Amino acid sequence: MKLDKMLFVVGNSRSGTTMMGRILGKHSDVYTFGELHFFGQLWSPASFSELHKQDAEKLASRLFCIQREGYRTHGNSSSFLGESQNFLNELPKYPATPDRLFSAFLQYETLQNNKNIPCDQTPRNVFYIDNILRLYPQAKIINMIRDPRDVLLSQKQKWKRRYLGGTDMPVKETIRDWINYHPITISRIWHTAVTAADRFADNERVISIYFEKLLAHPETTVSHVCEFIGIDYAASMLQVPQVGSSVNSDKPNQLGINPTRAHHWHANHNTEKDCDLPTERRESLSSTEIYISQKINRTLMDKHNYIPVSTRPNIFGLAVNFLSFPMKLAAAFICNLDRIKNIRETLKRRL
Repeated sequence: MKLDKMLFVVGNSRSGTTMMGRILGKHSDVYTFGELHFFGQLWSPASFSELHKQDAEKLASRLFCIQREGYRTHGNSSSFLGESQNFLNELPKYPATPDRLFSAFLQYETLQNNKNIPCDQTPRNVFYIDNILRLYPQAKIINMIRDPRDVLLSQKQKWKRRYLGGTDMPVKETIRDWINYHPITISRIWHTAVTAADRFADNERVISIYFEKLLAHPETTVSHVCEFIGIDYAASMLQVPQVGSSVNSDKPNQLGINPTRAHHWHANHNTEKDCDLPTERRESLSSTEIYISQKINRTLMDKHNYIPVSTRPNIFGLAVNFLSFPMKLAAAFICNLDRIKNIRETLKRRL
């Protein structure tokens, strides 16, 4: 059986891609995968080499391992070699290239779970929209956009996931999250991610969804997404667990869309919206971080209706951020080398 639909939820990291993936996964036809990171990490579109049997088994094993154990927590992929061999033996036609193997893997796993539409929710695929559209004519892409200042705060607090409910998070991932954060780096990546998706704003196979609109009007927004995909909307799709936040503790037994997950970035600033914020939300960005984010992203913020605020940066904090940037960027690069298939291509797409 050949699948006639494939879904890819993309966007800058911490922009609601996981939430959208969970929502779609509640549909009777859609099977949502974890973050697979096929493009850029397992395979580079810059190299269209044919797959030999051993290479195919190795790639399939890595995909199975990531899907079964989680992208940030998976272990040794060699333990999935038997499963990958069975998978490849069941294919009517051996995949000649990595992109075909990936498509076959999505189809296989989806059918194994009694669904018929695979959904990959890897945020970083926003940098590979052109490849996805070209390689998979049946693919549709849902691009998530979120206020860059909320993204900045979420990335700043991401290392705390281990203590907010992500108890299975390895310590090395917590350290990696802390090293990865710098307001200049995160702001610049938001800029390149949004710019990458904006190139396809008029493409009929790509739709952009604002995270804030999803929170404020979940039924209308999800109905719109379902219409775009070509599936029926069901109210049960909104009953997703409230987990995965970098600011609030996980509440897996509490279902539904939490409308208060927006505008955390100014929680300690004196605005009327802040008066009723619960204590748990009293995390915010510094005036310097807000200034940096707005300075880098002002044009795109205007384009996407994110209103800048007047803020005066701390001069000392500004100097520290600029002086520490080269060292933090180098440390992040070294920490993430194992996640890059083609260094030159990755840097070009992301920075």
